[in-house]
Amino acid sequence: MKRPLLILCFLLLAFGASADRVKVRLFSTNTIDLINISFDLGYYDLMGEGGSTIEAAVGDGKSVELIPKEGLVHVSIDGYDYGSHRQVTFQATDTACILCLNPRNIKQRTYEGDLIVSVAKNGKLLIINDVEFETYIAGVVQSEIYGDQTDIFRVQAIISRTWAMKNINKHKADGYNFCDQVHCQAYLNRCVRPDIMLGTMQSAGMTIVDADGHLIDTPFHSNSGGQTANSEDVWRSALPYLRSVPDTFSYRMRQSEWVKVVNEDKWLNYFASKHKLDIHNDSIRRALLSFAQPTRKVRLCGVPLTRIRTDFQLKSTFFSVIYDAATHRVTLSGHGFGHGVGLSQEGTIRMVHLGYAYDSIIRHYYTGSRIAYDESHPHTYVENYIKQIAQIIEEDKNAATQKASKKDDWLGRLFRLRDREEREEVYDPNAEELDEDWRYDW
Repeated sequence: MKRPLLILCFLLLAFGASADRVKVRLFSTNTIDLINISFDLGYYDLMGEGGSTIEAAVGDGKSVELIPKEGLVHVSIDGYDYGSHRQVTFQATDTACILCLNPRNIKQRTYEGDLIVSVAKNGKLLIINDVEFETYIAGVVQSEIYGDQTDIFRVQAIISRTWAMKNINKHKADGYNFCDQVHCQAYLNRCVRPDIMLGTMQSAGMTIVDADGHLIDTPFHSNSGGQTANSEDVWRSALPYLRSVPDTFSYRMRQSEWVKVVNEDKWLNYFASKHKLDIHNDSIRRALLSFAQPTRKVRLCGVPLTRIRTDFQLKSTFFSVIYDAATHRVTLSGHGFGHGVGLSQEGTIRMVHLGYAYDSIIRHYYTGSRIAYDESHPHTYVENYIKQIAQIIEEDKNAATQKASKKDDWLGRLFRLRDREEREEVYDPNAEELDEDWRYDW
């Protein structure tokens, strides 16, 4: 009986900082020539182009198979042929609806919201999730960062929300807002963890702005290695809030250190052939074999470190070179993982564990920035939901061996909160509970 607890994630997000929906392309780096859709919760109306109904109220126990066929989406339900259509939409009939997506030879994912399927220019399926903005943000947080404390997820939610709002039209020309990979932000599943949901809800209405109140760019990476990078050292623009800062919080974490060993000839010939350096010149050769970065640098003998990182598939540009003349081996001893600009996720995890407040963490990594708060979102009910989800998490901690079904009563309270809000009633936690308050038609 884990299913009702999962619905909780959607219910909470319904009262986030934005009521807008976004369209996210799923499986954007995969070639999909067949996908099977099943239903974990709720019912969907299966619609064709122009709002025509292919089949109404498709739900639990049903299996829909979609394949591209001559530029159209061919539909079959439980083996029965439902024809080919220019576009197929799975339209949720209620807020508590969950789809299971099973493309051929690709791991299953689950999503909330609607699903729009058409055929792309390459003749394969184009799959788009039309979903509530805050539901998307929670899924991004779950996909982008690990951790065990809600403030970790609160920080990630704030920077992910800021990025999304600033880049809302990134894929407008393609017919959707974002893709599901790091080209935008990873969105590899719906949020299923209460602690991630709690952190996301605690950040409702929050974004990061510069001194003039404008949304900032919020790049982040796994680990800075001990020092973040200036934006112009990696990209073209020098931004005042993306300055290099010392980051000892990133030490001794999963991605703090790395090593790559390269043959001497391969290392030197790379600079000779690709960058036309005279590797027989003693000073150049010595520089290439004894390069050190006690603090971050930008170039090695004039060659951008970002180029070297790409060509040698290194985890970061923050590395030093150690040469062993006896073995003719070059060891690249590196720090951190990622481009190094903006927020270090593992540094954030360490700072949270050390007791730093979420807003001070953001100010540490985004120089001179501040958090802006949208007063227009329905904070009263958000606060009530936060209290309830926090209590669910506490119940989980105190009853690790307890069956999930015993915890589902908390979900009933959340449904009741939502129902009362829709009836514009004031929430009173001390009000008498009636049997009908706990009933819900699935």
